[in-house]
Amino acid sequence: MLQSLRIRNLALLDHVSVDFEPGFAAITGETGAGKSIVVGALGLLAGERADKAVIRQGAPACEVEASLYFRDSAGINALLAELDLPACEEGLLVLKRSVPRERAPKITVNGGLATLAALQRIGERWIDFHGPSEPRRLLRDSCQLELLDLYGRAGPALEAYVALYRAWCELQAESERIASEARLTLDELAFMKAQLAKLDRLDLSEEAIAALERDFQRMSRAQEIAAFASELEAGLSGEDGATSRVAALVREARRLESIDPASKPLADRLASASAELVELAAEYASLGREMQADPDGLGSLEERMNAWLEARRRHGPDVRSVASARESIRRRVSSHGDIEGTLARLDQQIEAAAREARKAAAALRAVRQGAAKELGRAAAAGIAELGFDKAEFRVSITDAPGLGPAGDCGCEFLFSPNVGEAPLPLGKIASSGELARVMLALKAILADLDSVPVLVFDEVDANVGGEIGGVVGERMAAIGARHQVLCVTHLPQVAAHAGSHFVVLKDQSGDRAVVTIEPIHGDRKARVGELARMLGDRNAKSALAHAEKLLRAG
Repeated sequence: MLQSLRIRNLALLDHVSVDFEPGFAAITGETGAGKSIVVGALGLLAGERADKAVIRQGAPACEVEASLYFRDSAGINALLAELDLPACEEGLLVLKRSVPRERAPKITVNGGLATLAALQRIGERWIDFHGPSEPRRLLRDSCQLELLDLYGRAGPALEAYVALYRAWCELQAESERIASEARLTLDELAFMKAQLAKLDRLDLSEEAIAALERDFQRMSRAQEIAAFASELEAGLSGEDGATSRVAALVREARRLESIDPASKPLADRLASASAELVELAAEYASLGREMQADPDGLGSLEERMNAWLEARRRHGPDVRSVASARESIRRRVSSHGDIEGTLARLDQQIEAAAREARKAAAALRAVRQGAAKELGRAAAAGIAELGFDKAEFRVSITDAPGLGPAGDCGCEFLFSPNVGEAPLPLGKIASSGELARVMLALKAILADLDSVPVLVFDEVDANVGGEIGGVVGERMAAIGARHQVLCVTHLPQVAAHAGSHFVVLKDQSGDRAVVTIEPIHGDRKARVGELARMLGDRNAKSALAHAEKLLRAG
């Protein structure tokens, strides 16, 4: 649930803080007052890209911040852990985004720095926007199928099908690739075999290549390393080296020990240091001999290093690219001798994959057919409540030309607003007002299936007549029983059903316009006045009486 929203220097807003309650909240105001600023602020917190033009003129930056409460925060915390962001404390998620005019933008989630991509991932979990363009989306086949699958809970069946469909497509692509490749000449085949032999002599693991590069670097500077080791060994064990000088000090320490037994621990420590110096001298001497004694080792390393560098130049910048190229060459060489046999085996695999995909598509179609009947009945009932008493609505399952990304079928929403007329596709007969009502009916039906807690409706009741506004308000209130609903509306019949009511005001009496957002649900007189304004005249007795009636009914 969205608990609070703070906006600073966004568009015409200087600074505002708004606290929200659960359920249905209406946001109203004069046309052009700035109601869309609230939706814009929420969009920024959901990860929408920001244009610096949204910054209030004269301000160095705009900021939006929100706190959200999750009764069960396990799911959101799992996502935050995946994104390496701080977990919610006591179910509280705090989002903050700053868009400066001159500097880079800044996003924090629970105090931790976050990317825009992370904010978008989080936004998918807590908010869903339904704007004025939603009804037109309903004309797209993909949108209709998406709504049907959501209603029929077809997600698992669709995922199972898509996995099999992709496997089938990959086999077809492999077959086409092999069939389209020209046969290799004897010279080409010999060249590829030689390349493969070179690559097979390399140990193409990240660890092995890292060790090769490290050892080559070391052996290529062998003389320099040997010289340093020799100098260090001479400094330690030479005629006047550290070991002889420390040995003399040990003898002095033992003399002191004979006079003062309490100094024995100090003498022992000095003796240990002397022994450690002797060992260091021996190890530096050994290192010097090692660097001088294995010229053949450097040659072998150079050969392997040159082979690796050549492979990298030919096949890619890293181990993964070279290993992938090796397997590609291996497949090409192995398939060359029996292209027809390879294609025959692939054909069998393709046919088997197609059978599995068709079975999954049939299962998906069965789910959609059952859902289509139920959704048609439910939507028709909902549309009737929105003023189309004699309307007919059906969901028709259509055949696809073959297997496709969405299965072997699609769907088509058929609608008839008038009695006696055969239902036709929405795009052929529905007006903007009719589309808006169909979409509202579907949204109300699908709200139960939406796991996102905050739903924002931005003037989706546009093109809906005032006589239907009360029904739309009831629908919004019903959705608000299961979600937090924020609805920007011009219809008083809708606003009257809201449990919370915010009015956006624009004051242009000073040097520049100032926008404010005021909660009025605690002030009945102010709320009646706002509803009367929406009805046409906040000072007219008839409008005030009608507003009072609407509020009582809501």
